[in-house]
Amino acid sequence: MLSQIFILSSKGDRLVHKDFRGEASGGSTDLVDTFYRKITALPRDQAPVFMAHEGLHFVHVRHAGLYFVATTGHDVSPFTIIEFLNRLVTLVRDYCGSLSEKTVSLNFALIYELLDEMLDYGYVQTTAPDVLCNFIQTEPVHSKGFSLLALGSVGLFGAETQQSKVAPSSAASRPVLPPHGDQGARNEVFLDVVERLTVIIAANGTPMKADIQGEIRLKSYLPSCPELRIGLTEEFCVGKLELRGYGTAVRADQCAFHSSVKLDEFESSRILKVNPSQGELPLMQYQLSDDIPSALPFQLFPTLERDPTGRLRVYLKLRCDLAPKSQALNVRVQLPVPKGVVSLSQELSSPEQTVELQPTLKAIRWVIPRVQGGSQLSALFKLEVPGLSSSSLLEVGPANMSFELPMHTCSGLQIRFLRFTAPPAGLPHRWVRYVTHSDSYVIRL
Repeated sequence: MLSQIFILSSKGDRLVHKDFRGEASGGSTDLVDTFYRKITALPRDQAPVFMAHEGLHFVHVRHAGLYFVATTGHDVSPFTIIEFLNRLVTLVRDYCGSLSEKTVSLNFALIYELLDEMLDYGYVQTTAPDVLCNFIQTEPVHSKGFSLLALGSVGLFGAETQQSKVAPSSAASRPVLPPHGDQGARNEVFLDVVERLTVIIAANGTPMKADIQGEIRLKSYLPSCPELRIGLTEEFCVGKLELRGYGTAVRADQCAFHSSVKLDEFESSRILKVNPSQGELPLMQYQLSDDIPSALPFQLFPTLERDPTGRLRVYLKLRCDLAPKSQALNVRVQLPVPKGVVSLSQELSSPEQTVELQPTLKAIRWVIPRVQGGSQLSALFKLEVPGLSSSSLLEVGPANMSFELPMHTCSGLQIRFLRFTAPPAGLPHRWVRYVTHSDSYVIRL
């Protein structure tokens, strides 16, 4: 029998909570805080699904960055509870269309109704969808499909762009014309794979959230273009259960295509076909949650201490875990500091780095123009804080990074080929470019 069920976000926010038996001492907030504190304090290579605390057992599974947690004070098989939680995850996904913090928040009433029908005083009644559909009356609220229009403001290879974050409806068919009539017309086609990475890393180095939103954009400078065939990674899978190819799978939770893209060869060969007009066209959008095949690009190792003169010393070691041939551009580390800071001195590991104390934001901004894969950089900040106390140390962090990774995709998605079915006269130049961008890479201290 189960005492409580709750669903938490990757940050520990309580999205859903249901107490079936009232057996737990203390409030539900204390239980949630206890669980989240225990799970984030674990070493990064240890992820038990069964934990105990003061006679109460926590059993949890994690999907799409969410924690589905059950508590029990009785001698119940943990495998039974894990199976129930996995079926709950499947039901929530089936009813809501997708699984994310947003869809759970929008459909909390539906989830409470599901729990009422699935459990009676903590005892499982049924998890069969065909039975539950006869009792569930609440209509699901479907969130709008994910949109990557904001990625239009991401420059390739460190370049700035003036495109608005909200693209007009005619953006996909907007002509790309040379400045002076036909003079200087470009016989080129560009295919850009752009990804936005969102990460939260716990103080012990455990990734709590790792999401990728990606888009494949086609930019054609040709007045008329024959059919174009685009081959994606053969191991590209939509959904967690699909298996393809022999290499490391690229698993997307969601995938959407432009209406002009032909998909008759997509299922068999992962080939997209399109007849592009002159202009820009977003061919495909995709999203990954948690299941990222490659290592995260950065790790930050902080050390905080008070020196004999009473100043606060903050030592940061930044490690880039990209391949040695890769690099990160425009790396910025924003670190909140105690509000009473009056001065800053620093020691940096290379001369091209810069540091700025931003009094209005109560933060230090560490700027690194370029970081080579496999390298380590360090910075020592000495802060003058009048009345420095142990509570002042709690005001330091979390660190937030932003950066660009040219010629790199964290999802592992690659373009195998870019071909014309019937090559036009004077074969156009074809270019494939990759870039990963992040402005929300949070590391807790």
